[in-house]
Amino acid sequence: MSQKKLALIATKGSLDWAYPPFILASTAAALDYEVTMFFTFYGLQLLKKDLNLEVSPLGNPGMPMPMNMDKWFPVAGTAIPGMQGMMTSMMKSKIKSKGVSSIEDLRTACIESDVRLIGCQMTIDLFDMKREDFIDEIDLGGAATFFEFAGEANVSLFI
Repeated sequence: MSQKKLALIATKGSLDWAYPPFILASTAAALDYEVTMFFTFYGLQLLKKDLNLEVSPLGNPGMPMPMNMDKWFPVAGTAIPGMQGMMTSMMKSKIKSKGVSSIEDLRTACIESDVRLIGCQMTIDLFDMKREDFIDEIDLGGAATFFEFAGEANVSLFI
């Protein structure tokens, strides 16, 4: 039987959206899947050497709020200056208190498990990014590079 394959596209670069692709990829690798992740648009933030990820509660009405704020605090209120920083701090504290791995640790687990990380060259060019801003363990390529793998994947996810 041939090895199962997971093809994953990561498009979001906020702290809360960083967890699903890295958790799924590292878990699949632990289950002996061959995994390739394609990071495009804002997802490229997850491949930067220096991660400075924040939570964006604005436009995320499903986000659980502390102190039942979701019951009395309008979603539009999350646009108040300083709210994003406060929510990010609260989320990081919750992650730490629950013993959840950091994004850096999950990314390292993926690298150590031979998950292939592809940064979208077109997006890098579009946003005038530099290769040296990203971790060394990535490949650069476009959609065609990703589809070489994804076309044969058993599972494909867009996050």
